[in-house]
Amino acid sequence: MPTILVIDDNPAVATALDTLFSLHDIATRAATTPEAGLALLEREPVDLVVQDMNFRADTTSGEEGAALFAQIRARHPDLPVILLTAWTHLEAAVDLVRAGAADYLAKPWDDRKLLATVNNLLELSETRRELARHRQGAQRRRSALERDFDLRGYVFADAASERVLALACQVARSELPVLIVGPNGAGKEKIAEIVHANSLVKDGPFVALNCGALPAELIEAELFGAEAGAYTGAQRAREGKFEAADGGTLFLDEIGTLPAAGQVKLLRVLETGRFQRLGGNKERQVKVRIVSATNADLPALIRAGQFREDLYYRLNAIELALPPLAERPDDILPLARHFLPPGKQLGDDAVRALLAHRWPGNVRELRNAVQRAALLAKTATLGAADLGLPAPAAAGVASVVGGDEPDRATIEAALARNGGILAQAAAELGLSRQALYRRLDRLGIARP
Repeated sequence: MPTILVIDDNPAVATALDTLFSLHDIATRAATTPEAGLALLEREPVDLVVQDMNFRADTTSGEEGAALFAQIRARHPDLPVILLTAWTHLEAAVDLVRAGAADYLAKPWDDRKLLATVNNLLELSETRRELARHRQGAQRRRSALERDFDLRGYVFADAASERVLALACQVARSELPVLIVGPNGAGKEKIAEIVHANSLVKDGPFVALNCGALPAELIEAELFGAEAGAYTGAQRAREGKFEAADGGTLFLDEIGTLPAAGQVKLLRVLETGRFQRLGGNKERQVKVRIVSATNADLPALIRAGQFREDLYYRLNAIELALPPLAERPDDILPLARHFLPPGKQLGDDAVRALLAHRWPGNVRELRNAVQRAALLAKTATLGAADLGLPAPAAAGVASVVGGDEPDRATIEAALARNGGILAQAAAELGLSRQALYRRLDRLGIARP
């Protein structure tokens, strides 16, 4: 049951409010002086304060109420405060609202309006507490990951990234092949490095090959090596990536582009650990952990006859799906600040532009945009214009406590900005999760 503290020198006020709130399952505590109210706040948990502006019969300035509010704000900065005021010191109450008070109500108050304001504030407080608990839990999990595993300096704050990292670290010590799927520029190679850094072969080499960056006729030589004369220009024998990665990890990026002949030989190596150099007859034995990555739809390539199904199941013993940057929005600002050179910072409009952009090029696009802006900006503070991104749309956030009701477009925009996370969207809109649920159902908006 939520608890409200009423601080008013007139006991009849506390009695009336206690009667009103008890009908709505809200507990009331009372204090007749600022000192008693502050002492009670130190002793008991309170969800909301309703305070008077004057506490002596010969005073009408509102100075006592202002002093009390300042002390509550200093000691309990997140505690909502409603001011009860007479018309003679209405201006003082308005000033306190600008300073952070939740609302003010004139005496005699309107029960209906008071209850509406109290319920909205209590719901908002619960949402904020839930978000705080969520953030604290996320911070504990991030700290545990950073303490227990080598994350190779990976910068993240989003829950989606945390889940991928946790799974990558969990499976790292297995010898099974890992397939990392995700769009270009999302950071798949970094995840592969983390798998290697926490594996049983972490002291061995980490060798990377981009299968899409080489002509098809050179892929086999790059993978398996070549003897002298194996192809035009091969004047001496050379080892391939498998030999270079022996005792460590071989990362095969863009595995979906591997030509058919290379797929056959790769499958044999995965099954036997043996291969021959191009143009040679000697079988060679290696022990290599395979981590591969692709932005392609491999099942679709299988259906089209462009990728071997048996190879797919060999590579995909463990799959790590890395979402695009737009689906992990809490990573955007930490990454942007990581890419900034010393002495540069993001202005408020730059922050809004970064969060509003959809980042089709993912982390690579973000890095390029920030580094280019830092190079060309004429001041230490980067603005939206420096980033060269589309201007962000207006947030359209409604203040429910103030009486404005968010419409369908506003709610859908908030859900989109917060990646469908209801608790975050509710906090942005000034609603509790339950209040947001009711509006989703009433407007026919599907719950994420």
